[in-house]
Amino acid sequence: MNNKPLNTPENQTTRRDFLRRTTATIAAFSVVPGYVVGTRGQTPPSGKLNIAGIGVGGMGKNNIKKCAGENIVALCDVDQSYAAKVYKEYPQAKVYRNFRELLEKQKDIEAVIVATPDHTHAVIAMAAMQAGKHVYVQKPMTHSVYEARKLTEAARQYKVVTQMGNQGHSGDGTRLLCEWIQAGAIGPVKEVHAWTNRPVWPQGIEVGRPKETPSVPEGLDWDLWIGPAPMRAYHPTYLPNSWRAWWDFGTGSLGDLGCHILDCIFYSLKLGQPTSVEGCISTYWEGFWKKTEPKNETYPRSTIVRYKFPARSEMPPVMLTWWDGGLLPPRPEELEGGRRMGDSDGGVLFLGEKGTIMCGCYGKDPCLIPAAKMKEFQPPPQTLDRIPGGIDGHEKDWVRACKGGKPASSNFDYSGPLTEMVLLGNLAVRFPEQRLLWDGPNLKVTNDDEADGYVRRKYREGWSL
Repeated sequence: MNNKPLNTPENQTTRRDFLRRTTATIAAFSVVPGYVVGTRGQTPPSGKLNIAGIGVGGMGKNNIKKCAGENIVALCDVDQSYAAKVYKEYPQAKVYRNFRELLEKQKDIEAVIVATPDHTHAVIAMAAMQAGKHVYVQKPMTHSVYEARKLTEAARQYKVVTQMGNQGHSGDGTRLLCEWIQAGAIGPVKEVHAWTNRPVWPQGIEVGRPKETPSVPEGLDWDLWIGPAPMRAYHPTYLPNSWRAWWDFGTGSLGDLGCHILDCIFYSLKLGQPTSVEGCISTYWEGFWKKTEPKNETYPRSTIVRYKFPARSEMPPVMLTWWDGGLLPPRPEELEGGRRMGDSDGGVLFLGEKGTIMCGCYGKDPCLIPAAKMKEFQPPPQTLDRIPGGIDGHEKDWVRACKGGKPASSNFDYSGPLTEMVLLGNLAVRFPEQRLLWDGPNLKVTNDDEADGYVRRKYREGWSL
């Protein structure tokens, strides 16, 4: 027991220290970070986010389902019949046909999921951001390279939380690949191959538009569905899923799966902008020496796209080759017989100076090949955060960011440049058998004016960014 007088120098110092520590503690609890109380316009972590879904009949219903713990306050789809089942699952949500009406009338919306066909992503997402809403946009983020750049800039301007729907970027596999490659597991990588089983829809044969003009189904607003694309007559060949095959609406095999499969390459190799891109495509022969041009209306049945990237810091220049439509890269000599390359959706081969890494779509199940080498492999220490829930937690990762957490894993600062790179490959598909030289900072094809004209799309009157 301390029997010294209370006014001794020792006790006076102790009391001063106690008061200083107590004051600091009180201050720490008094000055709460802005994101906790929502002073940056964000929902406090204890509250629920008010979410609207735009384009909910297809993939959008899955995105919304993974956010069902929040408040789903509004649903919007141009095809009311197609979306009817989803509407019934959220009876408390207000229903709209026109996204502009939704954004204008319903003021309680804080965040928007955009899962419409590719050609309307940019216009809808831009309107939502301009209205101050956080956005989750399905892959690919946009239909054109220019649109990807504009949405990336807009997200910064309007200070909203963003996420692209390439869920593999939240997966453990993509992060493992990044750690392994950047730790030098297979040495410098100068060559990468990626492939997909897409298209799994009719593509590359129907060159012209359908001649029949059936009636528009009840519940579908065809004018709204066409959106910024050139007007044409309704035909069931476009809906509900085959729109991906058509240049005016979809982004083909590369746009559909590229943001998934190329993501782990872009991330682990720190790719940035390519210096050139070239493509070759399958052709369709109507008869002897009568070649059609599927690029005029639909994407080809199969393509090969080659990107060249310059050296990045300590990483050497790299050639990335994309294969689709059943085409595959050469099978590595070290891969055991009978063993599948990648998985059913596609895969990636990283060819390093000291070895080869293979993975499936979304960066799943990365491994060194052959299997004996993987058994000997000592993985490097973990350096990257893991996303709770991995691939299945991608939407919740965005929700946490909307509530003031860390930036979402595939926010537009990351996914915007990724989308630019992916969609640049479609320029090469439009103009095959030549090498397009690319000025990334200025979004310009420097050696082909016609190809450069497709960097920015033309909008139908009443539709623009």
